[in-house]
Amino acid sequence: MKNTFLLLILIFYTMSLKAQFQKATAPVADKKEHWRTMHNDKVLDEYYWMYDYFGKGPDSTKVVDYLKAENTYLDNVMIGTKQFQADLYTEMKARIKEKDESVPVFKNGYFYYTRTEDGKQYYKYCRKKGTLEAKEEILLDVDQMAEGHAYFAASGFEVSEDNKLLAYGVDLVSRRQYTIHIKNLENGEILKDAILDTEGDPCWANDNQTIFYTAKNPVTLLSEKIQRHKLGTDPAKDVLVYEEKDKSNYIHVEKSKNNKYIFIVSEATMSSEYRMIDASKPSDIFQVFQPRMKDVLYSVVPLANKFLILTNKDEAKNFKIMECPFGKTESANWKEVIPTRTDVLLQSIEEFKDFIVINERKDGLVKLRIRNLIDNTEHYIDFGEPAYSANFGANPEYNSTNLRFGYTSLTTPSSTYDYNMVSKVKTLKKQMEVLGGYNSKDYVTERVYATAKDGTKVPVSLVYKKGFKKDGKAPLLLYAYGSYGLSMDASFSSTRLSLLNRGFVFAIAHIRGGQEMGRQWYEDGKLMKKENTFTDFIDCGKYLIAEKYTASSHLYAMGGSAGGLLMGAVANLAPDLWHGIIAQVPFVDVVNTMLDESIPLTTNEFDEWGNPKEKDAYFYMKSYSPYENVEKKNYPNMLVATGLHDSQVQYFEPAKWVAKLRDMKTDQNILLLHTNMDFGHGGASGRFDYLKDVALNFAFLFTLEGINK
Repeated sequence: MKNTFLLLILIFYTMSLKAQFQKATAPVADKKEHWRTMHNDKVLDEYYWMYDYFGKGPDSTKVVDYLKAENTYLDNVMIGTKQFQADLYTEMKARIKEKDESVPVFKNGYFYYTRTEDGKQYYKYCRKKGTLEAKEEILLDVDQMAEGHAYFAASGFEVSEDNKLLAYGVDLVSRRQYTIHIKNLENGEILKDAILDTEGDPCWANDNQTIFYTAKNPVTLLSEKIQRHKLGTDPAKDVLVYEEKDKSNYIHVEKSKNNKYIFIVSEATMSSEYRMIDASKPSDIFQVFQPRMKDVLYSVVPLANKFLILTNKDEAKNFKIMECPFGKTESANWKEVIPTRTDVLLQSIEEFKDFIVINERKDGLVKLRIRNLIDNTEHYIDFGEPAYSANFGANPEYNSTNLRFGYTSLTTPSSTYDYNMVSKVKTLKKQMEVLGGYNSKDYVTERVYATAKDGTKVPVSLVYKKGFKKDGKAPLLLYAYGSYGLSMDASFSSTRLSLLNRGFVFAIAHIRGGQEMGRQWYEDGKLMKKENTFTDFIDCGKYLIAEKYTASSHLYAMGGSAGGLLMGAVANLAPDLWHGIIAQVPFVDVVNTMLDESIPLTTNEFDEWGNPKEKDAYFYMKSYSPYENVEKKNYPNMLVATGLHDSQVQYFEPAKWVAKLRDMKTDQNILLLHTNMDFGHGGASGRFDYLKDVALNFAFLFTLEGINK
């Protein structure tokens, strides 16, 4: 009776707590002496023992116990926010239309779409023959398939040319190791041809019997081989058709949109190479389109009477479009069609029988340029907002005159359009419905430019709720990525409304290392110029303070993966600038990771970060690697998230970093490590589960701001 009474008091106390941090004793990680010697540089790494891949070494249990202890500490510190987190989860989930359907895509006689149901975490993959009024076929019930799995991902849905077979990949661990399965769509049978350790990218030949796929190394997870599988045969005896010897290259296999060719693509950061066969002759030997050339990237698009090549050949920094005839694919036969320009980046081509559409980027914004192949006339699609994101949608039909594209902005929910390239009429097919009465006119978006330390103008996209005052009192969350040439365009998020509605400003810093302002923007933020990425972000933060959007006491930073490296770097370089930092699956132990070629993806990344076996690259990496540069000084409040099964950034990087921060930092600020024990790099697979992590992040920010509801 006494214990029951005490339990009730504890429950009442917990429920009555306002959102606030509670005092708790943080775990203290053990230290073990380990020395790294490279280029006559001797470095003590006392947390190297965490570099023990879970389940495979003598310290595995100890590592997992430490991660669990950190999770318990987080729970104890955040216990006063539990109800707030639950309320935030409910609030964000309530904006999602649970019973919904995607815009159907027509391909080879069928309309394909996905639909979701009330209360279900996943979806059904469906089709209808010929017309949307036809009877529905459920090809895959992913809700049912995912039952009993903490994580479930299905991908790479490819239907054979005769429409009778579906090939798809399944990952149950969240390490992007897919098993390819094949389903007979006439009788529902799952064939016995289960192909393990793949990228989940089946590619059908035109004989409806042959599949090409990318095989992964089960340890390093590198995409190493392209193999050919014949239905009904043992996958262990699949034919090797290509093996990539250069470990810095990614490879994949794809089919051309006109169904005439199968391509093997091998690409690194600075060079690429295509191989091809006739899709109707799967047993043929793949022929090289153009042997890889140093510092030359190219991609191939087949038209009815020629190939188009998008390339940076001949120092075309922002790329150009060339062409060549069938049978004469060597670069000596390439002829320029659209020249390179210093102010416009050519990103990709969507081909049709009578049109091509070129995805361009100018002044940091995407432009869609349409060229008529019959008369060579051109025009652009107008979008009319200061900051937005626009990209090609699903356009599988080669003979179509309609272009499907996606559009979104910081205030416009994700929208799907069909654009008739003949009549030039744009039709909205679907806009994401935000439940609860969202009105875009209640929010304001801006595009401003911060000045970097070298004088470069860095774009910043902002959104806030009407009524915001530039008096330096508002909290602001600044987000960025800044690596691999990936552009972080302004896009809508329904979860973000929970920030904006509580007075936060949200901003995206389009820093160097991305490709928002052209190829040079990327090249000025990688390898031996990587520091620009970090200082750009810091200068964006300083600009927002100077312009009274916020103040240091209300400024927060967030980034994930390579953006998590950014968070670690700016925490070291300018710790006083931020009141709080959220680092998601952060790549923070740069030197050690890049030295270990057994770690997934390491060798693929040499062109991005450099190879630390080279002296100059080693010392430059060491100069900015967050883990290497933790010092005895004050750090901002920090929330760090990782996943035990992460294949991109191994869990031990953030774990080591947090342990070292705990030992070295001289402040009393909050430092939390959250390890998701079931998931990997991308987080939860269900369409609602990820909201729990968002609620945790937001509760962390709100509590720092004294916001309790």
